[in-house]
Amino acid sequence: MAMDLTSLMDRHGSGPVLAAGGAVIGLLFGFFAQRSRFCLRAAVIEFWHGKFAEKLSVWLLAFASAVVAVQALILLGALDVSGARQLANRGSLSGALVGGLLFGAGMIMTRGCASRLLVLSANGNLRALLSGLVFAVTAQATLAGRLAPLRAGISAWWTIDGGAARHLLERVGGGAADGLVLGLLWLVVAVIFSLRSGNRPWMWIGGVGTGLAVAAAWWFSHQVARSSFDPVQIQGLTFSGPSAEWLMRVLTSPAPAIGFDAGMLPGVFVGSALGAWVGREFKIEGFKNGYSMARYIAGAMLMGFGSMLAGGCAVGAGMTGGAIFALTAWLALAGMWAGGGLMERWLAEPVHTTQPATQRAPVVVPVAP
Repeated sequence: MAMDLTSLMDRHGSGPVLAAGGAVIGLLFGFFAQRSRFCLRAAVIEFWHGKFAEKLSVWLLAFASAVVAVQALILLGALDVSGARQLANRGSLSGALVGGLLFGAGMIMTRGCASRLLVLSANGNLRALLSGLVFAVTAQATLAGRLAPLRAGISAWWTIDGGAARHLLERVGGGAADGLVLGLLWLVVAVIFSLRSGNRPWMWIGGVGTGLAVAAAWWFSHQVARSSFDPVQIQGLTFSGPSAEWLMRVLTSPAPAIGFDAGMLPGVFVGSALGAWVGREFKIEGFKNGYSMARYIAGAMLMGFGSMLAGGCAVGAGMTGGAIFALTAWLALAGMWAGGGLMERWLAEPVHTTQPATQRAPVVVPVAP
């Protein structure tokens, strides 16, 4: 594999090779995420309503599969993530917590996290398409625009050194073997929930496939970094930084250098479109009214700012960073679950169900708009 990559990079350069690999891995992620309905927002809603059903089980299958695969690769010596920015660089605990809370609230308002918006956009959902564009603009403004000083200020509240201090397992004296055991335990829980929920085959296949795509991104970028004579940053799947990068690629000249992210986002879009074609699920959808449109835009802005503050989105921090046990990623993920639950409760409205005349009181059921 290393010899093949070396020859490809000698011929085409490391950037195009990374982009091609990103496109393939993105296509797989998009296809499996579409077929399995992988969605952190849906899992959060089920969890906070005390329902351990199919949506939560799919997310757990994906998360556990990513953790197991990544930690197994590390144990086998096929992956070294010590140079990943989530571990090597100085991190912000305050940014992870606050950003996670904001992102979690935003994904409830837009009815999907950043990756889910891209997946739905490829299925004809115009609400998701507009929300994704607002997300990208806000992410870029937070990275290097008007919102950058606010991001930097919040991030400076509580910071942590890179290296072992930022590795959750190493902080408690553990290692990859312990991470693998934890991943296997979560996988067992995911299987139990999936069996109890009667998940359809695509939910099983798609959930595991989504998690393996996350692991594949780590492994591929590591292999390229090992084989390249040029410095290559090892990275995984994420959607906040790449969305901002693609925005600048379209709007500015010269465009950012080509790399993994340049191929990954289009790959996810194509993979999701392919999944919609297989399931005959392509359908043009729009906003119902002005209120819902305003809510989607506000939610996308919260996600764009929150993801850059937290160091990643539901996939970038929650799955990619979580799979390597980055402390800030786990804090961000916890914030997303908490922020999502709080926003879900706040948006829920009591709806009186139709009742026969013999009933003595109306039944109130909370639902999200």
